[in-house]
Amino acid sequence: QVQLVESGGGSVQAGGSLRLSCAASGDNFRTYSMGWFRQAPGMEREAVASLLNYITSTAPKYADSVMGRFNISRDNGMKTLYLQMSNLKPEDTAVYYCAADPQNSAMLLGRPQFWGQGTQVTVSS
Repeated sequence: QVQLVESGGGSVQAGGSLRLSCAASGDNFRTYSMGWFRQAPGMEREAVASLLNYITSTAPKYADSVMGRFNISRDNGMKTLYLQMSNLKPEDTAVYYCAADPQNSAMLLGRPQFWGQGTQVTVSS
């Protein structure tokens, strides 16, 4: 069982940057596959970026729309997941959710078990 709490959302102008954080509670954080998802009004939730657990040690995965602008990272000692967002665009406006699952496959399928409450990111033009 893991609980997730996001922070760092806010309003920014296009071209600006934000860093989202996701603090996790519970044991064995490093064994969880972690990811960021977002949902814009009237749109389906979409995967933004993911990091598989330490056992797999693969490169992060990104949605094409954020490749080169967003960077996902994790600090296993601090039990925290980050999303550094740069060169933000109005189309990045959404509620961003942190997610976790002990199974890499669940994260890759976009069906992680554990979710945070979400943090709003608004990008104005």
